[in-house]
Amino acid sequence: MRKAIFPGSFDPLTLGHYDIIKRGVTLFDELVIGIGINSDKRYMFSLEERKRFIEETFQDEPKITVMTYEGLTVDFCKEISADFILRGLRNPADFEFEKAIAHTNRHLSEIETVFLLTSSGKSYISSSIVREVIRHGGDYTKLVPAAVRKP
Repeated sequence: MRKAIFPGSFDPLTLGHYDIIKRGVTLFDELVIGIGINSDKRYMFSLEERKRFIEETFQDEPKITVMTYEGLTVDFCKEISADFILRGLRNPADFEFEKAIAHTNRHLSEIETVFLLTSSGKSYISSSIVREVIRHGGDYTKLVPAAVRKP
């Protein structure tokens, strides 16, 4: 069975994430959306809200589960018996950053990283941009799935 984790903070879930998840789920028997918990980071949305956004968005997809974890992603992969890490790439800077992480993860474990390019119409969307639009009262609804748009 091919099991993968798609890790992130998902603060909030964006249409870019959605794109990678919808395309990535076709490659694996099971895809775990892993919400990483970083106590040093300040989040706009609570862990419960972020988890609910993802669960509501993918409620009709039986191959997707949502879990939270702390610590190294490779340790979480071992804990849940995932052999792959799925990551999305928007631009060359993402590639360089993600490549270094993938090499480190491969050095620490036997976990393979699978990269998908974000669809061109979604490549400009990031959680940090969405948070900035929200902070300034802009219309963020075209950047996120319906579950995130709820008040």
